[in-house]
Amino acid sequence: MQREGRLGVGIVGAGRVGPVIGAALAGAGHAITGITRGSDEERASAVLPDAPVLDEPEVLRRSELVVLAVPRAELPGLVSGLAAAGHWQMGQLVLHTDASHGIEVLRPAAEKGAIPLAVHPAMTFTGTSIDLRQLAATYAAVTAPSAVLPIAQALAVELGCEPIVVAEGDRPAYAEAIATASEFSRQIVQQATGILRGIGIDNPGGFLSSLVRSTVDHALAEATPSIPDLPPEAD
Repeated sequence: MQREGRLGVGIVGAGRVGPVIGAALAGAGHAITGITRGSDEERASAVLPDAPVLDEPEVLRRSELVVLAVPRAELPGLVSGLAAAGHWQMGQLVLHTDASHGIEVLRPAAEKGAIPLAVHPAMTFTGTSIDLRQLAATYAAVTAPSAVLPIAQALAVELGCEPIVVAEGDRPAYAEAIATASEFSRQIVQQATGILRGIGIDNPGGFLSSLVRSTVDHALAEATPSIPDLPPEAD
C-alpha cells in the first residue's frame, strides 16, 4: 500500500477504457504500477504519461489492484491463462470493466486467492481526458461478493461514478440494455445525418446536435419516475 487506503494499480488493456480508468484512480490518490501495451500507445501515454509499459505478468506482480479493460471476447481466456501460469496473487483485487460479465468470469483468479470485482461505467469512452469529466456524471454497475461489495462501490466512487449494484444473474439483461441504448442511438444518428447530408447540409452532426441531446434528455426524464409531492403536514 502506498499509504492507508491507497493501492498500487496495474492496468491490463491500453485501449480506450484502461488508461482512463487508470488516470481516474491515479487522480484519487492511487499509484499506477504499470500498463500493458495497446494498439494506440500514443493515446494511452497522453492519458497516463508516467505509467511504466510492462507485460501482463509483471503488471500483476507489482499490483494490489489489477484492472482488466480488454475486449469482452478476450476476458475469459486472459483470466484463465494468467491463472494457469500462476500469476494471480492471494488477496489481490482484480476488477474488470465489461458490461456483460459479473464475477463468474473471474473465478479462475478467485480460485488462486484473488478478490473478484466487476465495475462497468455506463458511458462510451473516447480514450481521452474528456472521459475523466464524463465519469463524474456517470453511473457504474457494480457486482461483487457481498463481503467485498463495499470495496467495489468505493472504487466506483473514486472513479467519479455513482455505483448501482447489479446482481450476477442480471448482468446479461444489463448488458442488453446498455447495447440497445448505445447501438440504437448510434444507428439512428447515422441514418438521420446521412439523410441530411444527402440534401446538401454540410454539417449534419452539428445541425442535429441540439435536437438529439434535448430529445434524449426529455426521453430520459420521462423514463425516470418523479417523486410524488408529499401531503401538507397537519397543524
